[in-house]
Amino acid sequence: MSSSKLTTSSSSSFLLLISLALLLQTGFGAIPLFSSCSSENITTHNPYESNLKTLIRFLNYKTPPTGFGLGSVGQYPNKAHGLALCRGDVSTSDCKTCVKEATREIQNCCPNSKHRSFIYYDNCMVKYMDEDFFGQIDNVNKFYLLNPKNVSEPTTFNYKTKTLLSQLADKASLIGTKLYATGEVELEESKKLYGLIQCTRDLSREDCQKCLDDAISDLPNCCDGKEGGRVVGASCNIRYEIYPFFKA
Repeated sequence: MSSSKLTTSSSSSFLLLISLALLLQTGFGAIPLFSSCSSENITTHNPYESNLKTLIRFLNYKTPPTGFGLGSVGQYPNKAHGLALCRGDVSTSDCKTCVKEATREIQNCCPNSKHRSFIYYDNCMVKYMDEDFFGQIDNVNKFYLLNPKNVSEPTTFNYKTKTLLSQLADKASLIGTKLYATGEVELEESKKLYGLIQCTRDLSREDCQKCLDDAISDLPNCCDGKEGGRVVGASCNIRYEIYPFFKA
């Protein structure tokens, strides 16, 4: 089963019934898991277009060393604002490859979009707008991924999933600078549950916590009793699986 791509101009959230385990087998470089574009177009030779190209070059240079980059280029009303984030366990070389692919593909997916563009891969995400969005929780760009397999005891499993992710959210928002955390917990029959959470680093610790708490509260609506699931937004994302999917 291949991964899926969705491009939309609406502000709705989308439920994508995709097997996460099979998605991982595709590796990086195929197609994005999600992309979203506004309907406002850039006119030919508009100063915003030139500013955006400069911004994208900057993000490609700035992001890989630390896994996060943000910047603004130009003057109002043609100022371009953007950020790129790599998953916390991704190497510098893989981050560079992902951001380069994402910035190229977002221009293909959204060739004339000015107001809002967002693209998400397994290893990274890129977002840009003509408005300053730094430090604000994005409640527009959100989607869900889930493993279609059901667990045998959903009540207990759901409780352990929420507990693990909540602990990781507390850890990420209180400790370190990456706003990223991973962890695991024992299940029955020598099995383990693995979790990952991450925020974009323009958020305050308080807003990171809020974003993650809201994402965790979405789990019953998308992934109730499922072996794996994700709630992904342009400001934060959470994921859990019954197999290791991140690097220690």
